[in-house]
Amino acid sequence: MGKKLLCALSLLFCVMLAEAQITQTVTGTVIEKETKLPLPGVNVLLADTLGAVGTVTDLNGVFILRNVPLGRRSFRFSFIGYKETSLSNILVTSGKELSLAVEMEESVEALQEVVIQASASNEPMNDMAVVSVRAFTVEETDRYAGSRGDPARMASNFAGVQGADDSRNDIVIRGNSPQGVLWQLEGINIPNPNHFSIPGTAGGPVSIINNKILANSDFYTGAFPAEYGNSIAGVFDLRMRNGNNRRHEFSGQLGFLGTEVFGEGPLSKKHTSSYLFNYRYSTLSLFSSLGIDIGTSAVPKYQDMAFRLNFPLKGGGSISAFGIGGDSDIDILISEQKKPERNLYGENDRDQYFSTKMGVTGLSYTKPLSSNTLMKATLAASAGSQDAQHYFIYRHVDAEGFYAVDSLPQILGYQFNQAKYSAILTFYQKLNAKNSLVYGFNNDLYSFNFLDSARVLQDSGVDFSEFTTRWNSQEQAVLLQPYVQWKHKFNDRLSLVSGLHSQYFSLSKSFSPIEPRAGVAWQMGKGQSLNAGVGLHSQIQPTYLYFYSKPGASGLYNREMDFTKSIHYVASYAKMVTANIRFKTEVYYQYLFNIPVERNSSSFSLVNTGAGFSRFFPDSLVNTGKSRNYGIEFTLDRAFTGGYFFMLTTSLFESKYKGSDGVLRDTDFNGNYAVNALFTKEWTIMKDNLIGLGTKITTAGGRRYGPADPVASEREKEVIYVDETRNSLQFPPYFRADIRINYRINRPKLSHEIAVDLVNILGIKNVLKLSWAPDQTDPSADPIRREYQLGFLPLFYYRVDFSL
Repeated sequence: MGKKLLCALSLLFCVMLAEAQITQTVTGTVIEKETKLPLPGVNVLLADTLGAVGTVTDLNGVFILRNVPLGRRSFRFSFIGYKETSLSNILVTSGKELSLAVEMEESVEALQEVVIQASASNEPMNDMAVVSVRAFTVEETDRYAGSRGDPARMASNFAGVQGADDSRNDIVIRGNSPQGVLWQLEGINIPNPNHFSIPGTAGGPVSIINNKILANSDFYTGAFPAEYGNSIAGVFDLRMRNGNNRRHEFSGQLGFLGTEVFGEGPLSKKHTSSYLFNYRYSTLSLFSSLGIDIGTSAVPKYQDMAFRLNFPLKGGGSISAFGIGGDSDIDILISEQKKPERNLYGENDRDQYFSTKMGVTGLSYTKPLSSNTLMKATLAASAGSQDAQHYFIYRHVDAEGFYAVDSLPQILGYQFNQAKYSAILTFYQKLNAKNSLVYGFNNDLYSFNFLDSARVLQDSGVDFSEFTTRWNSQEQAVLLQPYVQWKHKFNDRLSLVSGLHSQYFSLSKSFSPIEPRAGVAWQMGKGQSLNAGVGLHSQIQPTYLYFYSKPGASGLYNREMDFTKSIHYVASYAKMVTANIRFKTEVYYQYLFNIPVERNSSSFSLVNTGAGFSRFFPDSLVNTGKSRNYGIEFTLDRAFTGGYFFMLTTSLFESKYKGSDGVLRDTDFNGNYAVNALFTKEWTIMKDNLIGLGTKITTAGGRRYGPADPVASEREKEVIYVDETRNSLQFPPYFRADIRINYRINRPKLSHEIAVDLVNILGIKNVLKLSWAPDQTDPSADPIRREYQLGFLPLFYYRVDFSL
């Protein structure tokens, strides 16, 4: 009797446990990789459960998979005549439905189910990409310790990439200047998508792009396909995802980097249209407005937003409206300091008022023209602006040893506004199982409005005459970029990609008629692959430089600057060491030419610019500079299986250049090596909850610099280096260790997550730069001092996700 009762109670407990188990619905679309057309009839299977949990896609390639258990899940997609595709260890939570976007590639060899699995974590979204490309997901940006949910900071973990500055997300790709990176959103070349951006840079302290709005995207570090132009270093090809068209879902988050709200859901369930939006406001600014002391008067104030509306059409087409935008401002009031203080974000001898704005909005239309051709057309408008006012501080030390301000004359004021109107037309055409084409054009109409004036500092004080104008321009220009790409698959293991890109910029009348690109990919068997790529790439210069004129000069003597050009050669080898561990190495050589350098003999070159918070004012520029980058990269990574993940990347490189003086020197970014080690472990506790622990360790060679000229520095009130010995010295190696801890609680239709990023947990003092900072309380102190990067920085957030 006792045994029967025990069995009955056990059975009842199991039934109650099964009823209490929380499940979620997983939805998504499956499209063909070459044509981007939907694939109906694809078998979708939850691959890591004993029960038969599966479904098939409908006529629009859409699937709905119900009753999926929470946690890390794997999915398998199969279809006769196509290579089987697997998505492994995708996190399923209770607060939001999971939506997957899957691309499947047709097999060449036989009309049967071909089991050649493609891992979503490694395969790029672009079918024409062969080398130097890595797909990344929103989940990855959350997983990496120290990434702060920022795609740029996340990408700095990849081989060949390193961050230039803890306080900014500029990235250095294979020794190239950060300004050589192209940002794309929905196929549109967009302005610098970061708060507090400086003209001529591609980064900033805080990203405007929120990772919650992104679909799977691609990041390129060289030899990219022909559809990408106006870049010589790398490409962020970001894609926005569609909102959930089945039910309304919302999120709220309070964190160090921002307080935000997020929502998505159906506009009309009958027509499967959807919306998605996000808004964020600076948490530090919010605390300051509430009277909470945050330890500094220089409070960064920023806000940003994003939206996407999607309207599916009959026949597999769609219309989408999208946009992102942000504005920011900060007041750095050095005049209020009573003693010298550390200041990473501006000069130490002036009050600075700085604000920026950036926005992109567009309309995209996709339409299948036939069973093997898809057209995508996009119209967009974008704009970016920077506004700065500087007031020089004349002060003395009072009897008590504190600073006292004598006067604050304005010495600088500029407003840079740049708008762009873009028209993109792309065709994806599949000729047969072996051949496919992608062709189209990318046209941009620029509108420039640059105004800048300054007073000239004198040794005895300030010339209080009228400002001297350096920029005063209102002009327009077009950048035209047609391209064509062809892919031929000899069989399922060997393929060739070739393409042509062309580029014309009307402002400088620069024309690059033919930029060839080519690549080959060979799957050698036994988990091995050998790839190679080559390409010619070109880029316009930072646009404000075309309008610069030194005080007293006549004419705009930088107007005729040509494109900077770069030839990339890349070869890679990859091998699956085990079912989950992959080893990859790439070797590359880049030859850069037509780089703007000063007409007069000097060490200056644009390859050394593009990072930091300062503009540069070179003499008249000519395209005679040269540079070369070469190196080898290693990556060993383990897919997130069994509850843990790791990635180890090592880059060994050289980056050299010649200015107009003809001397071969190290570039500013030639650190020679960079090593990243990441590890993440997750545990499931109390059945449905997750706790995660991640760490990242980074070390890299220090930035290059040279001896300072104290006389010239005193005269210019900033560090001036001895030209002949530029970059003959190197700062100590960079080292940083980060730890990330997160805890997720899942409840029916509701989830909570709290996470802490402990950045630079060891508090290592890494040198950033030299600065001019005389200490008037101690005249004997060296006015040229080292500035250090961020110390220990704890970052936190609390997020709640729920659905209706």
